[in-house]
Amino acid sequence: MTTLLRLASLRLTLAIFVVFLLGILLAHLAGLSFSPIVTACCFLWALNLIAVLFSHGNFRRQPALLVFHLALLVIVILVAAGRLIYLNGQAEVLEGQAFSGRLVNFESGRFHPWSLKEASFVNHGFQVRYAPGLQRLETRNRVSWTDEQGVDQTAVIGDDKPLLLKGYRFYTTWNKGFALIFEWQPKGQTPLLGSVNLPGYPGNALKQAQQWKLPGLPEPVWAMLQFEGDLIPQDQEGEFRLPDDYQVVVRYGERRWELNPADSKVVDLPGGQLRYVGLTTWMGYLVTWDATVPWLLLASTIAVLALSGHFWQKYWRRPWNPD
Repeated sequence: MTTLLRLASLRLTLAIFVVFLLGILLAHLAGLSFSPIVTACCFLWALNLIAVLFSHGNFRRQPALLVFHLALLVIVILVAAGRLIYLNGQAEVLEGQAFSGRLVNFESGRFHPWSLKEASFVNHGFQVRYAPGLQRLETRNRVSWTDEQGVDQTAVIGDDKPLLLKGYRFYTTWNKGFALIFEWQPKGQTPLLGSVNLPGYPGNALKQAQQWKLPGLPEPVWAMLQFEGDLIPQDQEGEFRLPDDYQVVVRYGERRWELNPADSKVVDLPGGQLRYVGLTTWMGYLVTWDATVPWLLLASTIAVLALSGHFWQKYWRRPWNPD
């Protein structure tokens, strides 16, 4: 009984809060994940709440208050469980291409089920409008996929209207840009078609260059997209678009080439030939997954209703006598 009372102590509750806040602060300063400290503290809070419910008979005599604390217990457990199974990540998908399940970076719980490859969709391009001063307005991204019944589906998604597939939510983001398409022909081998995503535009308007490694080459290849003027006007409304007139600069070692999109110029490199194919766009997606969210909403609703009912029974139904 003594152990149970210690677990039900409000001092323990306060101590867990202090550990939680210090752990979050230290994790933030060190650039580490918050998940371990959140999970550990939530399970400690759950033990603390269970001990309170068993050691204080007052809760059992007040049904609304009991339901509130049970809902609170469920919320704490769900938050801890969510940290074990969640996923937050970013993906980049070319226009006209399907999402392959590859993320450019991510953070996930230890027990995330990883069924991203089953959440395949095609990016059919996007429209992004800007207000004066390069203030981004709505993003409209057309996507298509095949549902579980084998029926082809299409939709337009955005920053606040996600695509929901296999429990994953895909949101458009500010992160989007241009992509250079190249064909690499190694000597005596099958040609390889690939893309190079340039830094996001217009956020990196002056840094439209990227380097990458080609199979069989000891040094990276560097490429830059050059065009005149601003594609999105600074002082009026505009829209994200491909440049009408541009050239692609390719550099390998000390050698440099300027490629015009109207030409079919081939760059001779050690071990093969590199041919510029074309220019397209890519969209950056925020990818999230957390199966606990609907249950958290339900438990939170029950907690609010139960607490409201408790106070209604305690204060509203009883006349208030100032004497």
